[in-house]
Amino acid sequence: MPPHDTSLRSLDTRLLPLRPAEQWAPPPRGWIRAIRDALGMTTAQLARRLRVSQPRIVALEKAEAQGAASLDTLAKAARALDCTLVYALVPNRPLQQMVHARAEAVAAAHLRAARHSMLLEDQSTDEATERAQYEAVIEELLRGRPARLWDESASEP
Repeated sequence: MPPHDTSLRSLDTRLLPLRPAEQWAPPPRGWIRAIRDALGMTTAQLARRLRVSQPRIVALEKAEAQGAASLDTLAKAARALDCTLVYALVPNRPLQQMVHARAEAVAAAHLRAARHSMLLEDQSTDEATERAQYEAVIEELLRGRPARLWDESASEP
């Protein structure tokens, strides 16, 4: 088993509890505002904790709600609220599935090109042979260097 398979499985296992990612969607006015309101803290009080002006907190809460606050700024606000900023990219489906689907797409593109050439030469193969070739190409792609799957030209003939 290539080391890449192990890292995929390990990361998929770690990320599984985070799926579906929708469960972690921020409140409409953002986490800072939600936590601050829940604590009963004013913007002026949070501003003092962060050593910034009160209008800066209003701007920060607005920026967060719009998705424009930096991770560094969010981390500082989290500390001021006695919270921990958690940051993750959560794949919409398991990484192993993503890699396999990409290998299938690349294999299909390569075989389409080969099939076209064979038809031009008045040669053809039966469906079972084509399916076996398809599976073999997928297997070879999955055994090889994973980065080549993601080349833009990889799925083009």
